[in-house]
Amino acid sequence: MQIARGLLGKHRRPSLHSLRMVWKIMGPLQACSLLLVIVSLPQGRTSSVITVNGRTENYVLDTPSGVEASLECAVQNHTSDEELLWYRGDGIVDLKTGNQINSSSVCVSPIREDDDGVRFTCKLQSNQSVSVSVVLNVTFPPILSGDDFQTAEEDSDVSLVCNVKSNPQAQMEWHKDNSVLVLEKGRHQIQETSESLQLSITKVKKSDNGTYSCIASSTLKVETMDFHLVVTDKVPAVPVEAIIAACVVVFLTLGFGLLARRKRIMKLCMKEKNKNSETALFDQGLRNCIATQATEGACPDEKVEPLPDT
Repeated sequence: MQIARGLLGKHRRPSLHSLRMVWKIMGPLQACSLLLVIVSLPQGRTSSVITVNGRTENYVLDTPSGVEASLECAVQNHTSDEELLWYRGDGIVDLKTGNQINSSSVCVSPIREDDDGVRFTCKLQSNQSVSVSVVLNVTFPPILSGDDFQTAEEDSDVSLVCNVKSNPQAQMEWHKDNSVLVLEKGRHQIQETSESLQLSITKVKKSDNGTYSCIASSTLKVETMDFHLVVTDKVPAVPVEAIIAACVVVFLTLGFGLLARRKRIMKLCMKEKNKNSETALFDQGLRNCIATQATEGACPDEKVEPLPDT
């Protein structure tokens, strides 16, 4: 097969003389198989490849935060103009006119901590299986955050959570009042992940008052964040059940009292009703009297004194 390739040349139609030589050297069966392969070869075409910053394979770009990174994608072995596409993660990058044909570049400025792990991919528009990806490995010192002031009652539970972002990953530890924290079995528990360091204290005491320091150490820098814990006196618990029971007793007593005196209460109500009726009748009689006086001069039961002689 290597001899046949040399005789036929690369990507060229075989001549009659070449075919005869191949027939004599390889035999009829192999010569026919070779002819089928040659006929199936594309004529006058080469495969285009792309490079990013001169590299044809996927790679990781190590870079510190705060700087600028430039990625240049170029088409190699192209016989006609090729359009290029850039992706950031799964989203397409909006390229300016003139920054798409045969070569294209994107600039990340400034690189931030949130860019760590972001993938940039350059693809051929005509054949998107042809691509090269670059993953950013952004290095930065530890960044700490959390609730730095907490209060807790005696005998309650409390947790101090120190959040951390760092690349490379930092080594974490807790100090108390500028000394290494001495863990008390059964009361202190530490939970650590790549993103946080948590200190849990069960049934806090007044002796737990103080400043707790979260210390993160990486090859780039050592960072510290202070957390202040104030333990207050325990507030006596309100006896809710006793209060509810007392209210029930009061309401029942009032209910039974009203029930026992219902006849007397009804009599008082009737008496008051009769009194109101008498008052209403008196008022009506008085109004009638006034009306009669207006028409006749005096009320029937009213005594009229004679005027003295002049």
